[in-house]
Amino acid sequence: MEQKAENQTGQRARRVVMVTYPDAHVLDVVGPLEVLTGVKYFLPEGPEPYNVTLAAHSAGPVPTTSGISLTAQVSFAEAAAQNDPIDTLIVSGGHGTMAAIEDAELLDFVRHATARSRRVVSICTGAMILAEIGLLDGKRASTHWWWCPILERRYPKVLVDRDAIFVRDGDIWTSAGVTAGMDLALALVETDWGHDIALQVARYNVMYMMRPGGQSQFSAHLVAQRAEDPAINASLAYILTNPGDPLTVTALAARAGLSERTFARRFKDETQLTPAAYVETARVQAARVALETTARGVEQIARQAGFQNAERMRRAFQRHLGVSATDYRQRFRGAEAAPPFSREGPA
Repeated sequence: MEQKAENQTGQRARRVVMVTYPDAHVLDVVGPLEVLTGVKYFLPEGPEPYNVTLAAHSAGPVPTTSGISLTAQVSFAEAAAQNDPIDTLIVSGGHGTMAAIEDAELLDFVRHATARSRRVVSICTGAMILAEIGLLDGKRASTHWWWCPILERRYPKVLVDRDAIFVRDGDIWTSAGVTAGMDLALALVETDWGHDIALQVARYNVMYMMRPGGQSQFSAHLVAQRAEDPAINASLAYILTNPGDPLTVTALAARAGLSERTFARRFKDETQLTPAAYVETARVQAARVALETTARGVEQIARQAGFQNAERMRRAFQRHLGVSATDYRQRFRGAEAAPPFSREGPA
């Protein structure tokens, strides 16, 4: 792949080619593209920041899993014939991926397009397509959590990160499912145009936060939704709504009417986490919301979330997110969003 300096903001638009196919997930295509194209509202008048092309087998309608058809501007053959350098090649994901990895024309286009791309991106199961052409051999990669075991079995040379929202390994970026593709796209924007522009794009798209790439795909609420044991389900709900309480195994087992040993075993069976690990996850989640949505001090938030003090919360944030609580707040809140420049966009 071509090597170019990051944050290069020359006069020409960055060329983005999105690869799609029948039964791709519509959000895997339009989600990242909305983030990238939204940059234009926050830059001075001038060339478009990204010039986007949707490529498929043939120009025209491409059906997606939602029943909505997207319109490809060019066929793979036409896109290949252009032979222009590509800034960002993006491969979408979706239920049609398994058919796509058997599609010689699609694979041939992706293989040749990567050779003239500055960076290559996959969204969700699009990682399977990159793996099929060998591009992920020996590299860290992410995909939707449900597909991670399949990616590992089919492509043992790929270093699958089951937990990451997205992964960057050199010039190759891979993301987890659906909305994680928007998080990845926001990271591309931050790389290309800086943190302030990325923050404004996030706010414009009403994205809840700019999630660090190492953040887990699994929130405490998602884990709670998997539990079927009534006693454990009630415990999970209590933890989520009372993160500041003394949530020891002794206290939780007593609330559930179980012995500590039985409670701990059943909890692990239902959640694949120890009670202590889940409590910390829930507390980090509660603290994140407070950091993002309130002006309360870090020390106060730490106590209310059950960490007792800011230092314990800092260590928990480092374990879960790879950043301190203070850095996390700065990443989300940053500077106040300035009014965007006029491009017939939002006022």
